[in-house]
Amino acid sequence: MNYFIEVIIPLSLPKTFTYRVSETEYNFIKKGMRIAVPFGKNKIYTALVVDLHQNAPTLYEAKEIHQILDEKPIVNEFQINLWFWIASYYMCNVGDVYRGALPSALLLESETIISQRKETFVNETELSDDEFLVYEALQHQSSLKVQNIIDILNKKTILPVIQRLINKNIISLEEEIQEEYKPKLTRYIRLHENYSAEENLITLLDSLKSDKRKNLVLQYFQLQAQEQKPISVKQLTETAQTSTAIVKVLVEKGVFEEYYIQEDRVNFDKNKLDNQLSLSEAQQKAFTEIENIFIEKDVCLLHGVTSSGKTEIYTKLIENCIAEGKQVLYLLPEIALTTQLVGRLTQHFGNKVAVFHSKYSNNERVEVWNQVLNTSEKAQVVIGARSALFLPFSNLGLIIVDEEHEPTFKQQDPAPRYHARDSAIVLANAHQSKVLLGSATPSIETYYNATSGKFGLVSLKERFGKVQMPEIELVDLKDSYFRKKMKGHFSLTLIEQIIEAFTNNEQVILFQNRRGFSPVLECMTCGHVPQCPQCDVSLTYHKYKNQLRCHYCGYNMAKPSNCHVCSSVDLETKGFGTEQIELELAELFPNKNIKRMDQDTTRGKYSFEKIIDGFKNREIDVLVGTQMLAKGLDFDNVSLVGIMNADNMLYHPDFRAFERSYQMMTQVSGRSGRSEKRGKVIIQTYNPLHNVIQQVTNNDYEGMYKEQLYERKIYYYPPFYRLIKLTLKHRDFDKLKEGSMWLYQVLQQNLSIPVLGPEEPAISRIRNEYIRTIMIKIPSEVPLQSTKKTIQKVLNSFDVVPQYRTIKVTVNVDFY
Repeated sequence: MNYFIEVIIPLSLPKTFTYRVSETEYNFIKKGMRIAVPFGKNKIYTALVVDLHQNAPTLYEAKEIHQILDEKPIVNEFQINLWFWIASYYMCNVGDVYRGALPSALLLESETIISQRKETFVNETELSDDEFLVYEALQHQSSLKVQNIIDILNKKTILPVIQRLINKNIISLEEEIQEEYKPKLTRYIRLHENYSAEENLITLLDSLKSDKRKNLVLQYFQLQAQEQKPISVKQLTETAQTSTAIVKVLVEKGVFEEYYIQEDRVNFDKNKLDNQLSLSEAQQKAFTEIENIFIEKDVCLLHGVTSSGKTEIYTKLIENCIAEGKQVLYLLPEIALTTQLVGRLTQHFGNKVAVFHSKYSNNERVEVWNQVLNTSEKAQVVIGARSALFLPFSNLGLIIVDEEHEPTFKQQDPAPRYHARDSAIVLANAHQSKVLLGSATPSIETYYNATSGKFGLVSLKERFGKVQMPEIELVDLKDSYFRKKMKGHFSLTLIEQIIEAFTNNEQVILFQNRRGFSPVLECMTCGHVPQCPQCDVSLTYHKYKNQLRCHYCGYNMAKPSNCHVCSSVDLETKGFGTEQIELELAELFPNKNIKRMDQDTTRGKYSFEKIIDGFKNREIDVLVGTQMLAKGLDFDNVSLVGIMNADNMLYHPDFRAFERSYQMMTQVSGRSGRSEKRGKVIIQTYNPLHNVIQQVTNNDYEGMYKEQLYERKIYYYPPFYRLIKLTLKHRDFDKLKEGSMWLYQVLQQNLSIPVLGPEEPAISRIRNEYIRTIMIKIPSEVPLQSTKKTIQKVLNSFDVVPQYRTIKVTVNVDFY
């Protein structure tokens, strides 16, 4: 009797693979376990079992597995089904989804290990010099990696040497798989039992010669009296303001003894407060409506203006869900938001809250994974960015997608290019649980689904605590420049308002959706603008590093002192980014604390926390930032928001430009006046009569929605049409042009729906690869799955054409 397992391998491969197992293994293995399997010539990968059967593969001889890595499954059926749905819907490989879903510490990769065979007698005189060096190294170390041997012999071609040693039976190869996750151990300290009696303590203090040691021991007693719980070495050294060296000396002298306790890396119990949540009248009404909608429908949209207290409603729903013993997933668009939200939710739920996103270390992510898998109390509520969708929930009751309109919910690169909001609805459907989408500016598709009855709709029209919506004032930049009412990029109106805010001890947020100092450095003599050598974009000037950088590939160079073309020294910067605003503000208000929040200042794991906490604690007077500021942050002392230039968002070559601009400006404006006093928003624009800017001023979401929906219908865009974008990339311009034309023509012949292209995008070369795009528009009445199958067939045949095989094609479904 033959036994086989079907596995997914974490490589970009579309199908599953079959491996042979013994009967005992077959009876032990379950779906969702990890198995180390040989793949290719000599590689070993961590595969995941998705099926067990007795059908031998027809096209190849099934290999034996290497070893079983798990005692019990670490992935459940819900997840496996979701992965296959994502692979099929978003037209990517299931291997990509598997690789993206698991924390990389659970995806072990192989490292070839070389060790000596102890049983073989070795005649050293018969070995060549290279062979002897490897043999000698193995006398000192039990095993070596291939890289170590390259270093020892100082040459690349070492495989023949290894091969000869294997033939002589001196060494053996093994593919070793390394487990990377180690539980965190914290070092604690306690007084040695010899000193537990009081008289011994007096002799101890007398025997300590140095003041530093005495101080440390006294600090230990003081801490013990205050805390009545174990004292960690870190806590003791920080309180006594001394080094661990002194602790070490006291341990060696037998005064203290060390011990270790295994700890979770993330612990929120200290945040928990026992407070009852009370909803306002409007919130209570919305909460009841949501509960009623959930009786009939699985998805509900909560359309609440900024600062209407949506988070309190979410908290109440989470409370009910936890009371039923179910798990909750709370998705956020931006890691920066988790910082604030974790603070708010842990006050209610303490350690029931877990956080999962890419700024967490590998080990922390594995910890959360295991807690969710074992349905532990510690992870009943998971807050995370889009990747949290892949956690092993088995008892999911509710998914909350906050700020559901945010484009960051859609993964762009690498595959799987999934949309977290849409995938969450599919996941909830599998668990028969509910989804609540929340936003002050819902995306047009979601609002269309809600108004057409597919989703439920609940509106919250007033701010929490009856706070008024901010007053919005437009400043015409054309007029201000003409009348010389500008200082740098600040209109006098904006400066006056900033001064007023400072007088009242209030804080200010300034928004500019461009990082860096200036996007263009131009020679005023010949007009030359330094370009990136690998991409079709101008280099952005970053003043704090005094360099020009490409925001697409990371290429950088020192700022030139003269023009590279005509050697003129007359160079001028055009346009402005967050860095320039920060510097101009520092000149205008030298004694104020000004910080900026953009990709350059938030690289580290805790950089968000530092900036947000500093602002919340009123240490920072002005926060300058990019769109990170436009997402649900809550500061109660901000009375003024300034939008530096509202126009650069409006004129993007994108069918969503107006919708996105409306959302961005409304969201940024919503950061103002969130407590008793009415806030103020100043929007600087060259075009104050533009429809979208007027709609933002009047807080007219309905007007914007109707206008955009009308245009979408005429021009065949979502929600009336589904979009699939094919992006082709190649270093050879002519080959790409020819290949994209071939693909376009074949698609047009096989599909009876609009196919547009092949088009050169606005940035037509990135990292030395030229780009062409083809857009397929699928009407809502045309069956989606069969259309995708046709597209996939065409792509497969494109891949078989020898001259086009090197062209990279990526498929982006619902690419908006």
